[in-house]
Amino acid sequence: MKKALPLTAVIEREGDGYVATCQELDVVSQGETIEEARMNLVEAVEGFLEVASPSEIKRRLKKQIYIMPIMPVMPDRKHLHKAEVSHA
Repeated sequence: MKKALPLTAVIEREGDGYVATCQELDVVSQGETIEEARMNLVEAVEGFLEVASPSEIKRRLKKQIYIMPIMPVMPDRKHLHKAEVSHA
């Protein structure tokens, strides 16, 4: 019986399409839509898992990835505008 491996897809808009990354395995794919990018990533990850050695899979899965929110403070827009004008 095949075992499902819970991994994470990070999907970003790039140009006219989307880039999908599985950061745990360092595998990347793309698609014209979010769903297509996700499905292509699943296919790419499955392909990687078929050809990679067990030691390579284990090495990549040992990476520690932390995804968490951050809350940077936005600068005052008036201040940004003055800086742009003074550099012109």
